[in-house]
Amino acid sequence: MSNKILPIAPAMANLTKRPIVIQDLIAHATYISLDNLDASDRFLYAAEATFQRLAELPAIGKLSGFSNPKLAQVRQFPIKGFNKYIIFYQIHPETVEILRVLQGAQNLEFILEQEPSP
Repeated sequence: MSNKILPIAPAMANLTKRPIVIQDLIAHATYISLDNLDASDRFLYAAEATFQRLAELPAIGKLSGFSNPKLAQVRQFPIKGFNKYIIFYQIHPETVEILRVLQGAQNLEFILEQEPSP
């Protein structure tokens, strides 16, 4: 028998999504489906996979750097394979909260300023 110490998997943070995130995903998937239905499905799977990645490694996204102090702790991370679509989220103790999923060409700070505080 070996006395090796096995590495412990890092704890995964709980993941919460604001209700508007579902609306964001539907809107983006619908737009993508106008050109390619399969890409629309891939987008939704990639979004969910990226959410899980953020739950595993919350600090992987960079701080957004918005000028509004209310948004100082908002982080961003692109959806893998769909880099124009950005997940905005905040890290709370034991929880990663997904705030929005937005297309990069939108007025991101303005849209996020309209969101209620957690």
